Amino acid sequence: MEYDPLKNRLARAIDMFPALRKLVYMAFNLIFLRQRYVLKEIRNLFRETDKIDLYDAGAGFCQYSAYVLSHWLNSNAFATDLKTDYLRSFSAYADIYYPGRFTYKTADLQTFTPSQKFNLALAIDIMEHIEDDVSTLNNLYNALEKKGYLLLSTPSDLNETAKFTSEHIRAGYNKKELENKLNRIGFRIIKSIYTYGTYGALSWKLLIKIPLQLISKKLYPLLPLYYLLVYPLAEILMRLDMKTDNKQGTGILIVAQKP
Repeated sequence: MEYDPLKNRLARAIDMFPALRKLVYMAFNLIFLRQRYVLKEIRNLFRETDKIDLYDAGAGFCQYSAYVLSHWLNSNAFATDLKTDYLRSFSAYADIYYPGRFTYKTADLQTFTPSQKFNLALAIDIMEHIEDDVSTLNNLYNALEKKGYLLLSTPSDLNETAKFTSEHIRAGYNKKELENKLNRIGFRIIKSIYTYGTYGALSWKLLIKIPLQLISKKLYPLLPLYYLLVYPLAEILMRLDMKTDNKQGTGILIVAQKP
């Protein structure tokens, strides 16, 4: 399965119609359970009056930068990615809505460490794309100030779909193995949980897998009706997943702190 062509088409649509960006971010929050987990943890870590200096590593569409900049008004965000066009596009948007608070750099996370320090670094669904994960995690550690947090989300080794995603270097992580890598670098694990348990995995099939199959078969006109019918159930499933102590799941979420 290839996601990049679909993401690139979406990026081009946003460039052509900038007003779509906010709608796309809203849609991400509606259908991606992973994003809900991440935003919940950011809210748990920081009060509304706190100042967040965010390092959005492998930022993609920069939806997490947008969230932090819009909810923490004295915050700043620095984003990196290999896709310069994605970063440049969001930077133009940020210049309008968050002037002077967003910067970016095209960079390979395996070799790049920012010169400044941050109190929050995000690594959301990027580690499975990176061959030298230890160097990357070490660079993220060095980018944090003391007591700074790393929020990491990645597929687990229980994720069968990840094994067939062409952009992935590895199929997924063993949770204990990933915790050990973080500990050896110097991180202190604050929280480590499975996401996309029984409920979440079913919501993913309803909201992502089946719609992608419809798209691959050129059945775009069916999508609005499909989502209208299945979304109420999928919403319940996502909420249940976030309230459940998943003993296993196809995703891993870790909050780690630099001592």
